[in-house]
Amino acid sequence: MPETATHDIVRASDSMALLIVLAALTFLMVAAYRGHSVILFAPVAALGAVLATDPGLVAPMFTGLFMDKMVGFLKLYFPVFLLGAVFGKLIEISGFSKSIVVATIRAVGAQRAMLAIVLVCAILTYGGVSLFVVVFAVYPFAAELFRQSNIPKRLIPGTIALGAFTFTMDALPGTPQIQNIIPTSFFGTDTWAAPLLGATGAVFIFFCGMTYLEWRRRAALATGEGYGENLVNEPAPFAGGKLVHPLIAILPLVLVGLSNKLLTVWIPRAYGSSHEFVPAVIGNAAPVVQEVAKVAAIWAVMGALLAGIATVLVFAWTPVMRSFAEGTKQAIGGALLAAMNTASEYGFGAVIAALPGFLMVANALGAIPNPLVNEAITVTSLAGITGSASGGMSIALAAMSETFIANAQAAGIPLEVFHRVASMASGGMDTLPHNGAVITLLSVTGLTHRQSYRDIFAITAIKTLAVFVVIATYYAIGWV
Repeated sequence: MPETATHDIVRASDSMALLIVLAALTFLMVAAYRGHSVILFAPVAALGAVLATDPGLVAPMFTGLFMDKMVGFLKLYFPVFLLGAVFGKLIEISGFSKSIVVATIRAVGAQRAMLAIVLVCAILTYGGVSLFVVVFAVYPFAAELFRQSNIPKRLIPGTIALGAFTFTMDALPGTPQIQNIIPTSFFGTDTWAAPLLGATGAVFIFFCGMTYLEWRRRAALATGEGYGENLVNEPAPFAGGKLVHPLIAILPLVLVGLSNKLLTVWIPRAYGSSHEFVPAVIGNAAPVVQEVAKVAAIWAVMGALLAGIATVLVFAWTPVMRSFAEGTKQAIGGALLAAMNTASEYGFGAVIAALPGFLMVANALGAIPNPLVNEAITVTSLAGITGSASGGMSIALAAMSETFIANAQAAGIPLEVFHRVASMASGGMDTLPHNGAVITLLSVTGLTHRQSYRDIFAITAIKTLAVFVVIATYYAIGWV
């Protein structure tokens, strides 16, 4: 066969592999946007792509990769989802959320309800509280605050997304979120890398995001749209007596943030780099060995949530006990759904990343000439394809960090700048409709993609643009 003909076949095969990956991604995004369960359609999309690539790998990929990654995610994170949901429910039925809302309206005014929610989310995430926990914890009093301020409920997801999924997740220097930690192991940096650039990006995101949300609020007000009717997953009205003092009401939220920070420091010191125990007193069972570094953050969040739950019980035992059984049933159901949605997304991303078409995407992105723009587009594209900021960035840096480092040395760019660009880019296009955090946010708030995804995507676009603002700032001023 002539050499040119062989090249045409390879090129056609490569093109087909790329189309398969893009088709699977598009299918899942459309399914999620139309309100179908990601728990069902994530494996359908992933295995459909495998079927079109190599039919013999469908069963092995399902059990050996999709289910392995999905179960691994649940093994690590389901307790966080569960405790976060219970904590949020107790904040609701104790009346603490209503107390916080009343105090917030008194302090900043009803017209600044969105600003209040953004700031609360920002404080919690910058304090180290998981993004998923913030959704559960903040939603009850966000709903109450929006209701009293007569702001459409459909704007809550975009507001929470701005406060929890953007500038405090990966832009502000020192943030303890995983998106700011992953680059340290590849570039030899720390979480405070490029503080001026990070702060610049954070300010840009905050002001542009608030401007957008306020425009949306004023547009709804002009048309006479209120909070809404016939809504689902509405927090139950507080049925107790006198509300507690707002300082007591916010105490559990503050304790969650502080406890998480303290436990993050204390756990590695107490347990060392690894810990082992014998799981049985009869027989010769092999010891269970755990690398503490891989679970310390999860242990810290669990301990912090337990401290928050205990604090609510101490100060609001009577009102909580009136609705504890029914309330916790609802919380557990919500936690199961949210965790399974996200875990299915995690399995989908793992399967897609193992296909030939995904490698083509990664290689094509590597051809972009400017080193920082190359890194930004590569990381945010892979995060979008996998539906995961941490997953997409991990894949990008594992495959291309040596290239990025070589480019940095050749261009004389500090690795701290590469750290900040990678971190911020991971939180850009990751929030496409099939993203696990987006699905969890919509599930918890009882809204659909049709109702609220427009605002989440607008915040996503602002966040993605901020990465290039940071790059332009570096080249124009030289800030690090």
